[in-house]
Amino acid sequence: MSALAPEQDLRDAEAQSLDDYSRTVVRVAESATPAVVAITAEKRGGRAAGSGSGFAFTPDGLILTNSHVVHGAEALRVNTARGEELQADLLGEDPHTDTALIRVGRPMSTLALGSSGALRVGQLVIAIGNPFGFDCTVTTGVVSALGRTLRAYSGRLIEDVIQTDAPLNPGSSGGPLLDWRCQVIGMNTAIIGSAQGICFAIGIETVRQVALELLRHGRVRRASIGLAAQTVTVAQRLRRHFEIPQPSAARVISVTSDGPSARAGAQAGDLIVAFDGQPVGGVDDLHRLLIGSRIGVPLALEVVRRGRRTRLDVVPVEATS
Repeated sequence: MSALAPEQDLRDAEAQSLDDYSRTVVRVAESATPAVVAITAEKRGGRAAGSGSGFAFTPDGLILTNSHVVHGAEALRVNTARGEELQADLLGEDPHTDTALIRVGRPMSTLALGSSGALRVGQLVIAIGNPFGFDCTVTTGVVSALGRTLRAYSGRLIEDVIQTDAPLNPGSSGGPLLDWRCQVIGMNTAIIGSAQGICFAIGIETVRQVALELLRHGRVRRASIGLAAQTVTVAQRLRRHFEIPQPSAARVISVTSDGPSARAGAQAGDLIVAFDGQPVGGVDDLHRLLIGSRIGVPLALEVVRRGRRTRLDVVPVEATS
């Protein structure tokens, strides 16, 4: 019998003594930690500009993290759970969903991307990250709410955000939120500093879609109709007269010269109430509807102008920012 057998028997006995909850967390933490990395963003001269977390999801070293972790960096340094320090290249980032894709030049342990569509409120979740430089910190909690929206630092809304009470701190950003099967169901992104137990993760469906776009194009392609607008409340009399179901709409502030909306005849002061047959309740709705598949496709922009509801035919172009 091996001299190591008593020690192994002791570990087995300790594992059996754990409750189901602890066994699940230990199993996920031990399996997932090798794929989680600490990321340091450096400015010119090697000065640290920021730090966060990330996780590898392909064997050839593709790593997902938050855009705000790597934005504006001159160089990226990645530290693995095994103590290796690696240089990474930024393949692309999307500030509007706070998602970025980087690559290290060596094979990595990986995490499987799961699904956030079947999550239930109250479900166990496990977060791993590097808060305040404490490598591979594991915290647990539950799904507190689903379908939240969160405003990215770019100003746009991120939809289908997961709210959790798994504790996060600065440095946790970009780390994985995992389910009991050790599958990534979200990417940790934000906390509310003045609150306790209110943390947010971007749903993995959004992250996966953005990652594919970044791989294909180095950016996320979105449509633009060449105007600036603001969200305003629609007067009750206008809603009744024009059968507008939503209580608000998008008021055009300015129209880009020779842009899609200008060519369609849009004017400052127009009240946008629908786009491509979908109600527009404000600027956030326009952003949500202006996806890449609408680039180059003639679409109906419905506006209220001087007491008349008018249809304008607009052909979106690719947004430049």
